[in-house]
Amino acid sequence: MPRRSTTEFGFPPFLGAVRQIILASTGIYVVILLLEAFAPGYANLIIETGSLNSALVGHGWVWQLVTYPFISLDPWKFVVSLSGIYFLGPSVEARIGYRRFLNFFFGVTVISALIGVALSFSGVVGQGSAFSMIAPANAMLMVFYLFNPDAPIMAFFVLQIPVKWLVVLFVALETAYLLLSHFNLFYCVALAGFGAGYIWYCLFLTRRTSIGISEKYFSFRNSYYRWKRRRAARKFEVYMRDHNRTVTFDEHGNYIPPEDDKKNGGSKSGWVN
Repeated sequence: MPRRSTTEFGFPPFLGAVRQIILASTGIYVVILLLEAFAPGYANLIIETGSLNSALVGHGWVWQLVTYPFISLDPWKFVVSLSGIYFLGPSVEARIGYRRFLNFFFGVTVISALIGVALSFSGVVGQGSAFSMIAPANAMLMVFYLFNPDAPIMAFFVLQIPVKWLVVLFVALETAYLLLSHFNLFYCVALAGFGAGYIWYCLFLTRRTSIGISEKYFSFRNSYYRWKRRRAARKFEVYMRDHNRTVTFDEHGNYIPPEDDKKNGGSKSGWVN
C-alpha cells in the first residue's frame, strides 16, 4: 500500500495543551463580549490591561508580553487565530510533548512581543497595540513546516497546498497588511511570530541542538569537578607541608607516590581509585 503523505485539515483530537489554551482563550473572549455588552468600562479595562502596548510595557506592564494572545475583540481574528492553534497545535504537541509545547507556546509569544516592542521603541513601527493568537499561530505554522518541509496539507477542506507555500502566502499577506496599516504594532508582532517559531525550533526543537546543549552541560560539569579535585589536592599539599610531610599530585589531582612506593608496574600515579 502506498504511503500517504498528505496532512489534511480534518478535526484533530481536542486534547492536551492545545485544549487548555483554546478553552482559556475562549473563556476570556466570552467574558470580554459580555462585558462589552453590559459593562463596557470593564471590558475596556481588560483589553487595555491585557493587550500588548509598547508604551505601557516600558512603564512596567511586562505581563502584557504573555497576556496579549488571550485578548481579542474582533470575531474574525479570534476564529482565524484559534483555528491555526487547533489544526496545527496537536501535530506539533504530539511531536515535542505536552511540557515542551507549553514552553514553546509561551516562549514564541514573548519573543514575538519583544521584537515588536523593540522595533516600536526604535521608531520603526507605529505604537498601536497587539492582541489575539496570531503570533503564536504563525510560529506554530513555521515549526510545523520545519518538521514537515515537504508535506502538503488540505487547506479549508478543498485545496491541497504544500505547507511551504502556505507559509509564503501568510507572510506575504501579513506583510501587505503591515504596509497598509503604516507599520502597526499588531502586524509587526504577527510577522515576528514566524521568526520566533524559527528561533525556537533552532534553539530547542532540533535533535542536533539538544545533543549539543547536553554535551556542553556535561563538559562544564566535568570541568567543575576536575577543578574541585585539583583545588582539594592543593589544599592537602599545604596541609601536609604544615606537618613536615611532602606529597605530590599531578595536573589532574591524582596522588603521585614517592619513587619507593610506586606500584602497578612503575606507573606515575600508582593505583587510582
